Amino acid sequence: MKIKHKTRWGAIKKRIAHGLLACIGLWVVVVVLCTFLPVPFSAVMAERQIGAWLTGDFTYRAHSDWVSMDHISPWMPLAVIASEDQRFTEHWGIDFGAVKTVLTQQGETHLRGASTLSQQTAKNMFLWEGRSWVRKAVEAGMTLGIEAIWRKKRILTIYLNIAEFGPGIFGVEAASQAYFHKPARLLTEREAAALAAVLPAPSRFKVQAPSRYIQMRQQWIIRQMHQLGGQSFLAQHHLY
Repeated sequence: MKIKHKTRWGAIKKRIAHGLLACIGLWVVVVVLCTFLPVPFSAVMAERQIGAWLTGDFTYRAHSDWVSMDHISPWMPLAVIASEDQRFTEHWGIDFGAVKTVLTQQGETHLRGASTLSQQTAKNMFLWEGRSWVRKAVEAGMTLGIEAIWRKKRILTIYLNIAEFGPGIFGVEAASQAYFHKPARLLTEREAAALAAVLPAPSRFKVQAPSRYIQMRQQWIIRQMHQLGGQSFLAQHHLY
């Protein structure tokens, strides 16, 4: 009996291992394809859409319009770097110094403050929302994976096309059309900063009706954009 039990358990473990390898292989194929193909949707978009349907909201539509970096105003990538991840060009996906600082000063519940643009891209593209350490571990692995396969410019392009800017509004092109009635390539410095200002919580913060906090954050982002060096920062690091 013991021999049969061990044999059965060994077969189960082998199937689990094969399943995990298949999932990893499929994920790598998707990441490679996303190196040069537009990204039509993300896990967050799917989660939001399915969640709306399950609650009976059939008017909700997760909407995104893919645009390449040369069809996005340079102020927009500069704004999200200034607001979300000023060490974007220096780290390999995970800013361990920032993680240590946040854990020391604020605790694990504030880890988003240490979340890089690469981590946010991996999470938005492939993962469910949540704060469990299991999800964080998977996110870290995926982040290192996309950093190994994609260039920084590609990570930034995908992030700008799948980031959530409001209810059903995903990506900078959809956000620019919804809030400013023009394509993303025409966004001004102030408009880009306004969009970046709501990214920590787009379901709570509003672009069209900004709170005093969002207005102050917008001004702070503009100052940070100039301290980084303005649009020349993007050219210096081959991001635009």
